Amino acid sequence: MLEGLDVGDALPPERRLAEDLGVSRPTLRQAIDDLVAEGLLDRRHGSGTYVAEPRIAVSLTMTSFTEDMIRRGMKPGGRVLSFRTEAAGARIGRRLALSPLEEVLTIRRLRLADGTAMAIETLCLPRALMPALRRQDLEGRSFYDLLRAGGIVIASGTETIEPTVTTAEEAAELDVPVHTPAFLFERVTRDEDGRPLEYVRSVYRGDRYRLELDLRPPTH
Repeated sequence: MLEGLDVGDALPPERRLAEDLGVSRPTLRQAIDDLVAEGLLDRRHGSGTYVAEPRIAVSLTMTSFTEDMIRRGMKPGGRVLSFRTEAAGARIGRRLALSPLEEVLTIRRLRLADGTAMAIETLCLPRALMPALRRQDLEGRSFYDLLRAGGIVIASGTETIEPTVTTAEEAAELDVPVHTPAFLFERVTRDEDGRPLEYVRSVYRGDRYRLELDLRPPTH
């Protein structure tokens, strides 16, 4: 039935659907719960159950948002929400191995896929790394492409992922309700000498993303 419906279409009422399918309402409700958990349906309190937007699989590899979306046949986009120079402070200084007084560029971007808001990304990098970087350089472009163009090689990185919910500000920017489930990604990438190049904090919409891991057996 779902294959014949479009995103946003409503399912028939449970009573009618149970009769049409010849199953009990508890059985039907369990099936719908499973499809909601898989992200195929969206249950809206007091309104009904609707066909959900498909989730995008995010592979846990060293790729940029832009590269991920292109690989999945989607058009990446973005908008720079803020671009400023400031002192690193203790927290960012620790992540980037800088003195708290050293200058960093802090760039906040809204990331889009096929025109839909998908994530909010806050990127921090030592100002000395790319002193000529301008706000317009990042409009619709991959930061990793800019690094490569400058001869800077990303050799390794560390990333953590945890569940979270959107704040009021994040919800407004992503056009979702406040406290919508989301994924919080935090990443530090390094060059060949182990020097931190960036610290990125990204909030991804939980209703549009699923994580994808490439698992391999141990080599020993």
